Amino acid sequence: MLYQLYETQRALLSPFAEFAAASSKLYSHPLSPFAHTPMADRVSAGLDLMHRLSKEYEKPEFNITSVEVNGVDVAVQQQIAMQKPFCRLLRFKRFSDNPKVLDAMKKHPTVLVVAPLSGHHSTLLRDTVRALLRDHKVFITDWTDARMVPAEVGPFHLDDYVAYVQDFIRHIGPEVNVISVCQPTVPVLAAISLLASNGEFTPRTMTMMGGPIDARKSPTAVNNLAMNKSHSWFESNVIYRVPVNYPGSGRAVYPGFLQHTGFVAMNPDRHLSSHYDYFLDLVRGDDDSAEGHREFYDEYNAVLDMPAEYYLDTIKTVFQDFALVNGTWKVHGQPVRPQDIRTTALLTVEGELDDISGAGQTRAAHELCTGIPKSRQFHYDVIGAGHYGIFSGRRWREKVYPEVRKFIASHQGAAAAKPAPAKKARAR
Repeated sequence: MLYQLYETQRALLSPFAEFAAASSKLYSHPLSPFAHTPMADRVSAGLDLMHRLSKEYEKPEFNITSVEVNGVDVAVQQQIAMQKPFCRLLRFKRFSDNPKVLDAMKKHPTVLVVAPLSGHHSTLLRDTVRALLRDHKVFITDWTDARMVPAEVGPFHLDDYVAYVQDFIRHIGPEVNVISVCQPTVPVLAAISLLASNGEFTPRTMTMMGGPIDARKSPTAVNNLAMNKSHSWFESNVIYRVPVNYPGSGRAVYPGFLQHTGFVAMNPDRHLSSHYDYFLDLVRGDDDSAEGHREFYDEYNAVLDMPAEYYLDTIKTVFQDFALVNGTWKVHGQPVRPQDIRTTALLTVEGELDDISGAGQTRAAHELCTGIPKSRQFHYDVIGAGHYGIFSGRRWREKVYPEVRKFIASHQGAAAAKPAPAKKARAR
């Protein structure tokens, strides 16, 4: 019922949002007589803000059409490398007619960025992809909004997420280097562990950034909510059916609008201040600052629905049973054994001020991956960085990316040869 009420409200607000946008222009366009009335700048700014607070935010585009490689701008084309019901594997293909640049790009390592399926779209990692493209061939997971997947396709569990990651790794090949950001650190570690246990090739490197490998360490407000509420509470309070006006009508989901409410509730004062600053920037005519606000909130306010079974599996497996670190997790009946990984180098990255994945949660991967030699295990703390700062913005570009680039480059010579099958643990 709540989802239907939200859709009704959205439909009612849509005409108002468009009216506010049109009226704002009426009070700001230099040829309009209203633009020369007293307080016109404030009226225009207020209407613009009302428009942004009441409009619907669609999934943004990556809009990466070129990148600088070796000091030369090269064209970038977004391609679909693999299509699955709940995810597309995208490739950012670079093109150049400069022989030196082409030769350099052929030698660049291949990277698979596994984006979070935790509310926001994969475009949240636009800055991550743009930086990586300078020195790497880049693929990224683009998760589908669950309300757009017909119910007859069937459910999508955490185990299916792990299987998707395995399929993407196999598709790209043994030269792949995997980067997981936030939520996917857990299923990515499971996927690579199972590949190792089965004697398949594993990635040359895996970089894990700001994820809840062991959510018991330095628990945050996000962790505490998941730990302190029962599984049945989540089923009863955050799971709803998709309304009839979407292809996924009838599918059980954790709706994006509820997730967005939770995001805002974590830092309400910060968002209120940001919107007020936006209003003042419009009044002052500070277009650069206003555009920066729009770009951030166009991304931040665009959310997707998560499949209910996947979300509930994650709550139970990662935040309540701690199945990965306790060694009790089984994916499609097979135990997850990170200790079986031997040929893949490991880098973990944590932000000093991360309020979503606390200190030590990502670093815990080293305690699990005992089969990886210590000489191939690395950790990097990003001083002054919050959660988003480790993969986006100035700290990502100036501090984190150089470390990631160096780590990946230094482990391309020792290619990930197909390991001998590890001994399978006896089912408990």
